[in-house]
Amino acid sequence: MKQFGAFVKKEFYHILRDRRTLFILLGMPVVQIIIFGFALTNEVKNAKVLVFDNAKDVASTSIIHEIDASQYFDVQQNVTSYSQVESAFKRGAVKLAVVFPSGFNNDLEHVNKAPIQLIADASDPNTANTLINYASAIIMDYQDRITNEHRLPYTISTEMRMLYNPQLKGAYTFVPGVMAMVLMLVCTMMTAITIVREKEMGTMEVMLVSPVQPLKVVIAKAVPYLLLSMVNVASILLLSVFVLDVPIHGSLFLLVGESLLFILTCLAFGLLISTVTDSQQIAMFISLVGMFLPTIMLSGFMFPIENMPILLQVISHIIPARWFFVIVTSVMIKGLGLGAIWKETLILMGMMLFLLTLSIKKFKIRLA
Repeated sequence: MKQFGAFVKKEFYHILRDRRTLFILLGMPVVQIIIFGFALTNEVKNAKVLVFDNAKDVASTSIIHEIDASQYFDVQQNVTSYSQVESAFKRGAVKLAVVFPSGFNNDLEHVNKAPIQLIADASDPNTANTLINYASAIIMDYQDRITNEHRLPYTISTEMRMLYNPQLKGAYTFVPGVMAMVLMLVCTMMTAITIVREKEMGTMEVMLVSPVQPLKVVIAKAVPYLLLSMVNVASILLLSVFVLDVPIHGSLFLLVGESLLFILTCLAFGLLISTVTDSQQIAMFISLVGMFLPTIMLSGFMFPIENMPILLQVISHIIPARWFFVIVTSVMIKGLGLGAIWKETLILMGMMLFLLTLSIKKFKIRLA
């Protein structure tokens, strides 16, 4: 055991001497969580809005104030013609225009209905659809208030309720995805590359003839990345809670335990890659193509799996990050316990054991 500890200590020294690698391992999670949390968000905030108010009455003024007060909109100016609206869209100065017809308040009080035109820049259809929905919700909220005691017969009202993420913050999706992406990159790629590098330099043969069993030598090289990955988990969770305001609703102990299981799965895959490759370039390529890109594309992190073709949905079942993403979302965001994620936990455990067993069988104690 003392000799095994010496190998682990040696690997730690090797990592600490390589400042660039150390910066990537510890700095990358911080950079990614900040970028995904603030820049790459699917939320729309402070969208520039143009108002064409032909009514200039109490009702139109109240709705304009409510739109401007929302965190999603920033009312830029009031215009007096459709040509000004069109010109603003052509310049890209606004994303949405709200048009009130003349006599808006009068129609609302006497006819019980009045139209509002919402014009959006649909060159980005997702943003346009989101802005239309936001503005419609504000207008419907105003309508519900003024008709609260004067509802027409057979009026159907809908109530919208967003569970777990009522403010629709993008960080609630990105945090579990970034955790999977960072752990996959650190554990799989770095573990595979560090072992293959020893093969290329010829030092692996020296370590394999040491008194320590060859398999323990390889495991000793993976231990530092296990500990560094746990540090990354801690940094991501701290940034999520204190910077991005994403609370941990479930058990922190369960979340850390599931993260450890995913880390072991990634380490096992990295060991498998190291046993079947002899160059760092090939190991990096397999890590990126084999796990990192599928983690982004097929885990449900960036794109809904339900929208994918059947073939890709089937392939996604063999991606460990898919199950980890579900686990983190269930525990951290929804506050669920082990009873809700036992199936995903067993799948990850099975993947870890399968990859570890395959790595041991493929491992060669002689490199020649």
